[in-house]
Amino acid sequence: MADLTRLTEIIEPEANALGFDLVRVKMIASEAGEGGQALQVMAEDPATGQLVLDQCAALSRRISDRIDALEEQGTVLVEGAYHLEVSSPGIDRPLTRPKDFENWAGHEAKFALVEKIDGLRNLRGPLGGFEDGKAVIEDRKAGRIAVPLDAIHSAKLVLTDELIAATRPLDTTGADEIDEVTEEKADD
Repeated sequence: MADLTRLTEIIEPEANALGFDLVRVKMIASEAGEGGQALQVMAEDPATGQLVLDQCAALSRRISDRIDALEEQGTVLVEGAYHLEVSSPGIDRPLTRPKDFENWAGHEAKFALVEKIDGLRNLRGPLGGFEDGKAVIEDRKAGRIAVPLDAIHSAKLVLTDELIAATRPLDTTGADEIDEVTEEKADD
């Protein structure tokens, strides 16, 4: 088991030092056949809302170095075998912070709740923002519902054409440059 609050306290300053915002820290079961568990860290560059591969690698190195240093001092942050996964939240990103619900208001989202509210455990519809400490969603069945963050098991955006259009593209410099390779045919 891992203390996610403590891990977040350790990881967030490392992300901030690189100019990134921490989106989520979570322990997940590793892919089938790998065994162990994964410490999943999602972060974003505030300028783009995403991370590119070089940014993920830089953050991964910082986190690894920090955790290694603490473990050398005898601190056990994660019991058992695990590996570190650092990624961008992606377009259909998880919603974990009040500003996520505010920034993506109007976009389609789905919530899985810890317990039923108004007879529903799953909500889906446009986000209504974040008000009075609660995430607001215009559920298709129940209408407007305000949900405290601790009552949300998971929340994420739904991939729609509107979401794709609203997502700022990453730097595409060089994407239009095509290297043509010609192969010489060997004589038989």
